This record gives sequence, C-alpha cells and structure tokens, in this order.
Amino acid sequence: MNRTIRLENYPKRIVSLVPSQSELLFDLGLENEVVGITKFCIHPKKWHSNKTRVGGTKTINFETIKSLNPDLIIANKEENTQEEIEALTLLYNVYISDINNVEQACDMILAIGELTNTSDKAISISELIKEDFLNIPSLNGTVLYFIWANPYMVAGNNTFIGYLLNKLGLINGVEDVDGRYIEIEEEEIRAIEPKYIFLSSEPYPFKEKHVTELKKIIPEGEVHLVDGEMFSWYGSRMLKMTNYFIQLFNTIR
Repeated sequence: MNRTIRLENYPKRIVSLVPSQSELLFDLGLENEVVGITKFCIHPKKWHSNKTRVGGTKTINFETIKSLNPDLIIANKEENTQEEIEALTLLYNVYISDINNVEQACDMILAIGELTNTSDKAISISELIKEDFLNIPSLNGTVLYFIWANPYMVAGNNTFIGYLLNKLGLINGVEDVDGRYIEIEEEEIRAIEPKYIFLSSEPYPFKEKHVTELKKIIPEGEVHLVDGEMFSWYGSRMLKMTNYFIQLFNTIR
C-alpha cells in the first residue's frame, strides 16, 4: 500500500490478523506484547485458548480491536481484505506483508523482528530457514494443489503455494493460467492429467472421501491429503517444512 510505518517506541500491545505470523510472534518471545489474534490463529494452542480473539482474518471485529488499543497491527495482503485494512490504517499502525517466496518470508521475519525489538531471534529464524531450504527434497511430475471443493479450486503459480511446488521440482498443472486461485472443472482436471493431486487440510478440510472422488476423475494419478500449514504458513513454521516434505515424498515414493 506504499506506506511507511514509524513507531516512537517498541510496541507493547500487538494485534495479529495473520495465523502464521501469530505463531512467529510467539516464537519471537512476544507473549506479553500480543494482546489480540484471530479465531484462525490456532498456534500456539495456549494463545488460541487465552488471547482475545478479534474476529476472523476477513471479518475483523473493530470494536474488539478498539478495546485492545493496539500500538501495532500485523496484517497480510492475502489473508486480510483491503477494505478492512484501509479502515484500520486510519487509526492504528498497521504492518502489511505480501509473501510469495522464501526470500520475502525471511524479509518479513526480519522486519517484524526490527519492529518488535527481537532482531536477534528473527535473524536466527531467518538464517535457519534459508539453511533448511538448501536441503529441500525434489519430486518430479505435474501436480494440482486443491484448496477448495464445490467448486474445485487450485492454487496458481502466483502464490506462496505455487512457489513451493516449483521449488520442490513439481510442475503446476495450471501454471499458464492467470490468477492466484483458480476454479477448475472435472473436464479440465482430466485434460491436465496430473501425476499428483494434493488435497490441502486448509482452508477447505479435505478428507478421505475426497481422495476417492478425485481418484474417480484421475484413476492414474496419485491423490494425497497434505498439511496445508506446511505449504502456506510463511513464518517460523517454515523451519518444519523441509522435514515434512522429506517424510511426505518418502510416503509417495
């Protein structure tokens, strides 16, 4: 949004509107500073149980935020709506990230570290992520990554998910289609003939019954339930991604 944030002091009352970045704030040691999170900020569990919830990522409760009197709000271009964030920027300091790859994720971690006086921890997390991603495994073949059903929707290349798929050596079956998340028909799935179909655990909670449904559409393809957090949570959870992908690919192979 081409804005500059200037804080007179390090924030003491932080509201996070981004689940993956709430977890990052926890790992940066900001237990006392974070006063509000969304209902989707499920990690860590004790924060989900005890911190004040300010609505959903796209349905913010402005009155609750007002009652918390935050001196910093953490937001994200994809997770939150532009209309709600613009309204918040009129009243509060709002840091907005836009993450499409590992480099941008690490830049965000460093920026939040600088904003919250936790740079040492932020630098350590960022460097460990970069080191981990040097050992990321590879799997060849065309893939479709499903994020929704009824209608079916898949992640395009212009997303963090799409970036990870390519980083893992996979070819996104919708790589030539414009858009971030694309609605797709059964006929199009058959025409793409993906070697792999990944069914994410979020935002739509795919189950075994959906594996059966997709196998009927692509009998020759491999259909797998995958952990959506490991494909889309750009924050300290990235420290767990490489090990997850190694275990997943060993199962697939």
